[in-house]
Amino acid sequence: MLANFDFSVITSALPYLFLDGMRFTLTLTALAAVGGIILGTLIAMMRLSSIPVIPQVAKGYVNLMRSLPLVLVIFWFYFLVPYLGQWVTGADRPMTVGAFTSSLVTFTLFEAAYFSEIMRAGIQSIPKGQAAAASALGLTYFASMRSVILPQVFRNMTPILLTQTIVLFQDTSLVYVLSVTDFLGAASKIAQRDGRLVEMYLFAAVVYFAVCFVASMAVRRLQKKIAIIR
Repeated sequence: MLANFDFSVITSALPYLFLDGMRFTLTLTALAAVGGIILGTLIAMMRLSSIPVIPQVAKGYVNLMRSLPLVLVIFWFYFLVPYLGQWVTGADRPMTVGAFTSSLVTFTLFEAAYFSEIMRAGIQSIPKGQAAAASALGLTYFASMRSVILPQVFRNMTPILLTQTIVLFQDTSLVYVLSVTDFLGAASKIAQRDGRLVEMYLFAAVVYFAVCFVASMAVRRLQKKIAIIR
């Protein structure tokens, strides 16, 4: 098999793989991670709220998202939301939702459920006396969260948030179901066009491994650094 391995297929496709495919993958990962952390933080605060009903709503959302296959959520949003938009707006045609927008919203909503659990654990790890002290100083709930609690939570939970982002990077390969040109999608298109499935899928696996391995090592070093500072 290796005797027929053609490296020229890979080298000639590098601009397309990285300038188009990898750029899409990294952009989607970064934006979905930021959106997921912001939304996940809000959901975590809702789950810890003392106001009745709100924690149950947040818990139901988290449990729903964590029980559904991600590829099903991608399909659901991409195919059903345009018709919901048509029904809400009363338009003559289904609302247009591009593949990138659909992917970004889907991953943000889905990953927010996982980020919220990380943030909830981080908030609960902060001694309750700090929240009580902030309240005694006259800070509101949101002011104490913004100025006292969340800065410590983000600092403590950064390695875990980054680890979940690495998982998100791997999960973005599922956008191939929408025929989007992410890194794996670009490799798949080249493989089918040139009939070089082994070369392209093997190269894609090596790149995903290299990116995730380097990122994991960086997270581990950051985790040790934070532990030393404590």
